[in-house]
Amino acid sequence: MSQSTAAAADDVAPATMRAVVVTRPGGLDALQIKDVPVPVRNPGWVRIKVKAFGVNESEVSTRKGESDPEVTYPRIPGIEGVGVVDEADEDSGLRPGQQVATMMGGMGRSYDGAYAEYVTVPAGQVIPFATSLPWDVVGALPEMFQTAYGALTRGLDLKAGQTLLIRGGTSTVGLSAAAIAKDLGATVISTSRSEARAGELRAAGVDHPLVDNGTLSDQVRGLFPNGVDAALELVGCSVLTDTLRTVRRHGTLCFTGALAGQWTITDFTPFMIPNGVRLTAYAGDAADLPADAFAHQLQAISEGSLKAPVAKVYHGLEQVRDAQADVESGTTPGKHVVVLDN
Repeated sequence: MSQSTAAAADDVAPATMRAVVVTRPGGLDALQIKDVPVPVRNPGWVRIKVKAFGVNESEVSTRKGESDPEVTYPRIPGIEGVGVVDEADEDSGLRPGQQVATMMGGMGRSYDGAYAEYVTVPAGQVIPFATSLPWDVVGALPEMFQTAYGALTRGLDLKAGQTLLIRGGTSTVGLSAAAIAKDLGATVISTSRSEARAGELRAAGVDHPLVDNGTLSDQVRGLFPNGVDAALELVGCSVLTDTLRTVRRHGTLCFTGALAGQWTITDFTPFMIPNGVRLTAYAGDAADLPADAFAHQLQAISEGSLKAPVAKVYHGLEQVRDAQADVESGTTPGKHVVVLDN
């Protein structure tokens, strides 16, 4: 091809593929496995043969019709995926068969996502990598590691030797943030609403697990009287004022999630922020996880110094309903990953 590189002739993408399609908002039965055309790659985009993908709460919301207004139906969900390049522009630096990860950027919302045998995405949100880790491990990483790493670096500018509070610590992003923060050399305080889950936090490398009873500031100040250097807010606006009180003067709180469902504060005033404390936010972008940072994380997992919080692995598109049901139940911490045996 003159304008693109494609897979070898004996491995050319077929005309159709199997995919999970949300035909209409609804329950688990709205997830339908269908034969659909393999997506045509536009210039500047990359077609990926999907090997695995994570299942996320946002995709449950898409299935239920509670996602962003940009979502139209029918839609193939999936905000992240890993696999190998099937076709790319010659000048993209990507070659057929190369291992790649992709996430966010409208995947599974404004255009079809990774719950399929093939997906096309803009080249700018493709991260190349090389690893011998199995697909079920790599498939767990893109969205949660990108969000955690981006929040810790772009949102908080976390440095070795600093103290970090993670509120919402047993979420996939919370567990990932703890592991990455420890790898960066920080001291980590992290929360769960249940004492029984403190072991999960310790296993992720957390130095000080705390039970979140709705008020954390006294507990955190008991450990660090001047407050923490940085706080990652994953629970949401319902506890934001309290989390702000855990941060030292000239420290930073980064709002990244709302596990409790509250994204806004009624009658917000900037004077709710303690004197000298900095409040910022992080929404996530694939470019915020550089290829070298992802390579470091993969190597650390291979060496056993960084743990990927995988909850359960599913095989084949037929098990996507089971995966979404388990995610929706919230009873199993960690990432739920579907592996395609194609």
